[in-house]
Amino acid sequence: MDDHRTRRQFLLASGAVGAGALLAGCTNDGGSGEGSPTADPTDAGTDGGTDAGGQGTTTESTENQQSTESGSYSVSMEPVGTVEFQSVPEAVAVYCPGYADMAVALGHGDAVNTVGQKARYYTSYYDDLSGVSLDKASLTNMYQDGIDKELFYELDSDLHLVDPNWLLNNFSGWAQSDVDDVSENVAPFLGNTIFRRTDDWHDYQYYSMYEAFEKVAQVFQEQERYEAFASFHDDVLSTVESNLPAEGERPNALLTFGSGDQPETFSPYRITGKGTNKKQFRDLGIGDALEGTGIGGLSTNDRGQIDYETMAEVDPDSILIRGHETKTEGEFQDTVVAFMEEHPVASDLTAVQDGMVFRGGPIYEGPIQNLFLTERFAQAYFPDQFSGELFDRDELASVVTGN
Repeated sequence: MDDHRTRRQFLLASGAVGAGALLAGCTNDGGSGEGSPTADPTDAGTDGGTDAGGQGTTTESTENQQSTESGSYSVSMEPVGTVEFQSVPEAVAVYCPGYADMAVALGHGDAVNTVGQKARYYTSYYDDLSGVSLDKASLTNMYQDGIDKELFYELDSDLHLVDPNWLLNNFSGWAQSDVDDVSENVAPFLGNTIFRRTDDWHDYQYYSMYEAFEKVAQVFQEQERYEAFASFHDDVLSTVESNLPAEGERPNALLTFGSGDQPETFSPYRITGKGTNKKQFRDLGIGDALEGTGIGGLSTNDRGQIDYETMAEVDPDSILIRGHETKTEGEFQDTVVAFMEEHPVASDLTAVQDGMVFRGGPIYEGPIQNLFLTERFAQAYFPDQFSGELFDRDELASVVTGN
């Protein structure tokens, strides 16, 4: 047995992955930079599964008990099933950056060796947390005009924290035999596509952000750190909920993607979608401006766009525009919002006149990023209630660093 297999000795205990058939003409997730809907569709609110965590079967519980006694341990997560570990993985391949953020939150950011696209992994949040960092420059882009199976051999990871069905249904050239080959000859897969809920092929259990986070904590054997982080998060949400205005006084929002400094057309999302990328809006009680309008949201099947005339028919209380996370809020106001204020139709929108047009946030997010995004939108939407920092940075840093 070669050295790298001796180092990890992982066993995929559940058998073959139930990946389903390849979808003809499906859209891949690469290529066009920051959050383009053509390159990275997100959910329009379709559930397609439960939101419960689940801890595996009765036989898994028995196996876990036996594994604990032998020093190994197992983690179970749909769609792969149960993966047994002989030791904590030291090199982990990630596609969705939200899983990388989970690793950082658990003190294992150094284990992450790749993400789908580094340009969509926003790490500036870590700058506010003493002792928390990730060397983004050292990461490899998993997407390079597609995803080459050979890259998995080159990375030589201990674990692929990637939903294999994401690869099978979004990237040409991938078949079940490729997933099996990488699982058997490099390392197993473990992960669930949670950032959206609109994929027809995702006919198995979904996980909320913290349900998935708990699974990742089991992978890294950081259950206590997870519990501390989850408790911190719950305290923040308790503060939010106790200070929010009455439900009838909260604004609705039209969440869209609009590229460029002078956008004329937009791809709508649904605030009511249960993907993890809209968690902060749900927690703040922001309503869905498209509710009851008959306008769908961006998904793998719906590529419809809207213009300012359609926006005028909806006339949302606020507008959230994705695709501008590399801008500061000031830069966004000076470009996109300034253009809308001068536009003959957009200038009449209630949201534009009331100063309620904001950057829409990233498509992928994890627990650290989510806390900062919750604060950002709490301050934007409810400045009278949330004028200062929503949580203590030093306290959060101490949770992440285990101090």
